[in-house]
This record gives sequence, C-alpha cells and structure tokens, in this order.
Amino acid sequence: MLYLDNSSTTPVYPEVLEAMLPYFLEEFGNPSSKYYSLAENSKDAVEQAREQLSKFFNCSSSELYFTSGATESNNWILKSVSSSQPDHQVITTVAEHSSNLEIAKYLSEQLKIHVEYLSVDQFGRINFSELESLLKKRPTSLVSIIWGNNELGSLNDIQRTSELAAQYGALFHTDATHVVGKMKINLSELTNVHFLSASAHKFNGPKGVGVAYVQKDEDGIPRKLTPLIHGGGQEQGVRGGTLAVPLIVGMGKAAEMHQASLSKNIQKLQKLEQHLVQLLSQKFGSNIRFNSDHTDKIPGIVNVQFVGINNEVLVKQLAPVMAVSTGSACSSSKPSHVLQAIGLTLDEVRSSIRFSLSSSISSKDLDIFKEL
Repeated sequence: MLYLDNSSTTPVYPEVLEAMLPYFLEEFGNPSSKYYSLAENSKDAVEQAREQLSKFFNCSSSELYFTSGATESNNWILKSVSSSQPDHQVITTVAEHSSNLEIAKYLSEQLKIHVEYLSVDQFGRINFSELESLLKKRPTSLVSIIWGNNELGSLNDIQRTSELAAQYGALFHTDATHVVGKMKINLSELTNVHFLSASAHKFNGPKGVGVAYVQKDEDGIPRKLTPLIHGGGQEQGVRGGTLAVPLIVGMGKAAEMHQASLSKNIQKLQKLEQHLVQLLSQKFGSNIRFNSDHTDKIPGIVNVQFVGINNEVLVKQLAPVMAVSTGSACSSSKPSHVLQAIGLTLDEVRSSIRFSLSSSISSKDLDIFKEL
C-alpha cells in the first residue's frame, strides 16, 4: 500500500526506534529521581533531546517544554495566556486545527473571554487589514495563527503577522505542527513569536510526545505560564507528570535527523508534489480541481476535488492500494471546516481528498496513479 496520509501521522524512523529502545529496557530510570545511574542517565537523555530540538528550532533549550503533543501545547498556551488577562480579547482564525478552535470555544463559553475569528482567503491565508482592524478594536492578550494549514498546505506569513501583533502589545502563538520537518524554523530570527506548538509524530518521531516553545521575556527571564497539568514540579515546575523518556528521546532523534536532511527532503517533496499534480491533471483533466495553492506552501500537501465523486467512497475504494484522507484525522467524522472556510460548498467539500507525501517515497511510486 502506498502511504499518502503523512499529514495524519508519519512512520517512526528505524533510527528513532533504535534510540528509544534502551529507555524502555535497560535505562528505565525516572529522570526526577536522584543520584543513582538509572535516574541520571534518563535525565541526561531528556536534556540531550531538548538540546537536539533547540538546534532544530534555533532557540534556547530552556525555552522548550515537553508535552504529550501539540494539542496539549495549544491548550496550555492559549488557556494560560488568555486567563491571565480575561478582559482582553484573543484573535485566531476560522481555519485553525480543531484543537485550537475547541479551545477558543471553551475560552468564549466557559471563561467568557472575547474571541475574534479572522476569515481566510481561497487558500486559507489571513488578511492583514482584517487583523489590524481587530487589533485596533480592543486590547488583545494573544494572537494565535496556524503556520501551515494541515489540509491545504498554505503558509501564513508568520513574521509579518507576529510583528503586527507586537505593534498592538499582543503576544503571538503559532501552531507549527505541520511545518516542522518540512521547512526551516529559526526562532532566534522570529523575535515576535512568543509561543509555538509541535508534535513528534508529524516528523517521524513517536506518538504521545510534543513540545511547547515559550520564549523568555525581554530580560531573559522564563515567561511563566499557569500549569495546565499540576503535579510534581517537572519541566521547570510548569508541567507535572513523570517524563516519557523514551518518547522524548525519540523526538530529539527525529529532530536531529530532519535537521541533517532538511534541504534535501524539501527539494524532494517539491519534486514529488509537481509530479503528482502532473499525473492527476493528465489522468483526470477537467474532472478535478485543486483546492491547494501551488506556491508559498508546505511541500507535499495537495488537496483535490474529484468532481461528482463522494470522498468517503473514494477513500474506501483506494484503501487496498493507497492511504489518503478526506482531511484532518482529528475531524474525520464531519465535513472539513477548513474547506468550508475557503468558500467551498458542502458538495465540493465532500468530493475533496488530501494527499500528503513523504520524502521516503519515489516518483516511480506515484506512477500508480496511471493505473487507477
């Protein structure tokens, strides 16, 4: 089966699994324990992984906190920042991942925090005039904008967006889950990005572990967020719970591997995407329409309408030979809110398929489309 659903999850690299295994078996110590070798070795492994990720993101290792995934990171950041200034508004978009949208709903309905939702254009990108207009209306605690859309692949201009938020005194967060491993991230240059979320399983690490980047303040002091999970004081006292050492080690190793091959992988994904678009166009002609833009996007994500064909039926028909999806795995039970936000009708949404590629496949693998 050809796996083309890498935006849902990715396979763990063999080298990542190999790095993890000792911490399930021989080096099983709790990194919060003291003095004896099993504990100290686990603690060292966690800090090594943190260092690997800090090099990957080009930030200080002390600005990275391990979580269970981007959903937890999103929850922690949005709930903590907004609740610290409940009289300020939060600004996000209608095309965010469902985790962010559900958090925004919680903030509005349960905490009575004013939430504004930016509209998006035909490819899922925000309008800067609309953002500035909302920032002018009332004080804003946080602007949270997805970096790369998980269904369309479209990139938002995070540098320009975060700078605009800073002009009006707002902190800025981005869900970077789908750009990690597919484009270079340099947080030392993105000085107005205060928070970032990511998950290991989107870049060939294990499921169940993620990271939250929390930028230090202007004085170099760690920016304190109210814990989402209270406990024993792990992660500088802001995220309780025994650390999942094997998963953390795996995330660090995956980051190290992607950093080493990032440019090569990006180029390959771009070529694979071009080949896929060409194959689909030649095979189906006017019977398909591309929802994704072809520029300024995450390489390897292609969203396509198969006119007049139900996407659920198509996914089932393809399942024996190919893994694809109708959109986000977290919202698979209902029509894509992202595709509706860019102006598609329900019929168009229900005929759309997302292909998400991997640099581990070849152009020859994609020739399977010639046989469909």
